[in-house]
Amino acid sequence: MAVLRLFLLFLMAPVLVAQAVRVRRTTPRLPGATGPVEGSLGSGRPLRLTVIGESTVDGVGALTHADALTGQLAVGLARAYPDREVQWHALGITGASARVVLDELVPRVRAVDVVVVVLGVNDTLELHSAARYRRDLLAIVVEVRRRAGDVPIVLAGVPPLASFPSLPRPLRDVLGARSVALDQAARTLTRLPGVTHIPLAPGLLRAGMFAADRFHPGPVGYRAWAAALSEGLPIVTDGWHPGEVTPPSLTRQVRKNPKNFGAPCI
Repeated sequence: MAVLRLFLLFLMAPVLVAQAVRVRRTTPRLPGATGPVEGSLGSGRPLRLTVIGESTVDGVGALTHADALTGQLAVGLARAYPDREVQWHALGITGASARVVLDELVPRVRAVDVVVVVLGVNDTLELHSAARYRRDLLAIVVEVRRRAGDVPIVLAGVPPLASFPSLPRPLRDVLGARSVALDQAARTLTRLPGVTHIPLAPGLLRAGMFAADRFHPGPVGYRAWAAALSEGLPIVTDGWHPGEVTPPSLTRQVRKNPKNFGAPCI
């Protein structure tokens, strides 16, 4: 079966390359979010949130970080903990792979109560193997813990590229399968104490939730993604680290459309 998949990929290679070149040439280059990369919500004992990762943490597709993933995650935490001051910090680089985040962003992590890692799209686009992605994520976990202590670490699910409207088929199918493979590799790290994986449902980001480039989430997409992550974050910050957190909203989607979950690996 694996040999057959490789043979099919070989046959499709010219089409995939042509589609990739066309997508790169025609997709608008959007800037990262403007404004402060950190802020606070509420009052009380501090609850320090740091989000590190790629362009979605850089806020591409949103005007400000308050409207992007990190700011919206802070909103969700503030609702869950009305007696705490949620202090948030976004550390993102557009185009960053896991290894770039390890080298350039992890050294900037300060004292923190919970770290959310948002990666996988660029590793998918660069065709990194699942084994390499897992090694780089593991190195991030180890280095964050070395710098910040035994803090809970949340691995956000790799966005399912099969649902990205800017990608034509069959390129969308191939990259979608690769993104699932990387996400499955990330999930294995939940065997480590204090490491949690919160998946991103394939149907969560719909066509109207993307930015003008039809590749990054827009403000509506960031709110939806942050809401799904926020359902698991309070569990983590309360000191219980269950490994795999399936938000109730995701559970309902799986039961309704089970065929949308678990694409084959290539």
